[in-house]
Amino acid sequence: MDTATHITMGIALGGLATLDPVVQQDSAVFQPLMIGTLLGSNAPDFDTILKFRNNALYIRNHRGITHSIPAVMAWGTAISAAIHTFVPQTPFWHLFFWTLLAVIFHVFVDIFNAYGTQAARPFNQNWIALGWINTFDPYIFALHIVGIIAWLFFNADPGFTFLILYFVLFLYYVKRYFDKQDIIKKIHQQQEDVQRIVTSPTIKHNTWKIAITANDHFYVARSENGEIRIVDTFKRKELPDHPAMKKALQDRNVKAFISFSPVYRWEIEKLDRYTEVRFIDLRYRSKGHYPFVAVVKLDYDYNIKTSYTGWIYSEEKLQKKLHPAPN
Repeated sequence: MDTATHITMGIALGGLATLDPVVQQDSAVFQPLMIGTLLGSNAPDFDTILKFRNNALYIRNHRGITHSIPAVMAWGTAISAAIHTFVPQTPFWHLFFWTLLAVIFHVFVDIFNAYGTQAARPFNQNWIALGWINTFDPYIFALHIVGIIAWLFFNADPGFTFLILYFVLFLYYVKRYFDKQDIIKKIHQQQEDVQRIVTSPTIKHNTWKIAITANDHFYVARSENGEIRIVDTFKRKELPDHPAMKKALQDRNVKAFISFSPVYRWEIEKLDRYTEVRFIDLRYRSKGHYPFVAVVKLDYDYNIKTSYTGWIYSEEKLQKKLHPAPN
């Protein structure tokens, strides 16, 4: 989920913590627990700082090891220990429970969007991306805001308010699951040779982006109000035994792209001064453009001159990334 939603979830879990008998007996315990749920609800995304290093490092690691099983335990322990150091009168195990729950909840909700996480590490390195919920879901965010307002301004009981809220959210997630299953069923009815379907829900509730892998083609589709429409078709081709491709596959940006993207196509273009190898993720089509790419430029001898991976929405900006201005 996005940062704003994770913050509201941290507040909501702090509200749920008021159901804890220890909090009910001693209101002074509430504040450290709220700090714990807020920090725990956002801690796994501290790896965003990797973006300041380079995109390849960010793409390979964001929602990776920081969302793994050992990291979840480490976040919960470290945050609880830090808070307990400054507020030693707080019952540690209650603080740890609510903080750890917030970290777990963060990782759990992240698996439902198209980006996903490596939540099963170290047992499984695969990305878990269920594709039911958009990274920012206005219904989920709005429901949390309503609950927070009811608590802060209308004196609603926070424990029961957010207990009801999460029951409603559970039903919402079940609905979104069946929405996706309906899309998958319709695609299989239209296409007989489907191997894989990757769904990306959008901010519009009834609009979904879809990438379909078939035997011989990739299909990019949209689902709007239950109607499936193919918007692009690409012939599926194996990676060629070409020196430019072999060299490109050794590039760190390309490695990061391939480790993350489950469905992509490739292009090799020989130009006057260089050869360009481009990898294009088919999940994120926007206004006829595919913004998530990895591009490598090689000289006549197939030495890598420059490369880039990330989200780019115009060819002009991509070329600037590949040819940064001199210092």
